Amino acid sequence: MAALDSFLVRAALGGAGVAVAAGPLGCFVVWRRMAYFSDATAHAAILGVALALALDAPIFAGVLLVALAMGAAIATLAGRGAATDTLLGVMAHSGLAAGLVAVSFLPDVRIDLISFLLGDILAVRAVDLALIWGGAAAVLGVLAWRWRALLTATLGSDLAHAAGIDPDRERMVLTLCLALVVAVAIKVVGVLLIGALLIVPAAAARRFARTPEWMAAGAVALGLVAALAGVWLSFRFDTPTGPSIVCVAAALFAAANLFGRPRA
Repeated sequence: MAALDSFLVRAALGGAGVAVAAGPLGCFVVWRRMAYFSDATAHAAILGVALALALDAPIFAGVLLVALAMGAAIATLAGRGAATDTLLGVMAHSGLAAGLVAVSFLPDVRIDLISFLLGDILAVRAVDLALIWGGAAAVLGVLAWRWRALLTATLGSDLAHAAGIDPDRERMVLTLCLALVVAVAIKVVGVLLIGALLIVPAAAARRFARTPEWMAAGAVALGLVAALAGVWLSFRFDTPTGPSIVCVAAALFAAANLFGRPRA
């Protein structure tokens, strides 16, 4: 029984750590309409997995490096006005395809692709929890430090320049945070669902929040509910945990749209 309790506690703590990091960051993804940006960064993580396995390096390091490289490339293109939805869609799917092809060149390495695509939170270990919560603390620290500058840059480039803020720098700050969340979340929800955990709780919280800070807090709260309820439902009904978490988040979004205040 003790082993079972420890198993469930680790899964719950892992999901909670990702929800805490993804909530405030997801608000910026929603405000800036960066859904494809987050998808492209997350999908490239499979290439990072292949790179880490090929070099016998930690998975976390490989995923973080490739996610950061993809995010920086997209941010650079966005700064030049070239990052249309079509381009981001191409990069998202190309990154995932390149990663899957790269994995196929590792015949001597056994890899469970499903666990990376859809997450394997029930296999979270103590070292994974340290990485998840360490990454969450780093993301929250950066967002708290740059909160006003990020909000100003989100409102508009002209306003940011008038306030002495470099919008390109703030875009790179978000890119770094996004890459870090992708690296820590891959174990929990997988690369195919990371974007959903970033966007859905934030979009649901938007229905009730009247200030950016309240929206960020609401996104964290809804993300925690989705993560904990998803873990319980997965254990109770033997369903995939990552998709279960996203399904709960989607149900919360539907409820928010039914009962939340109409958007202006």
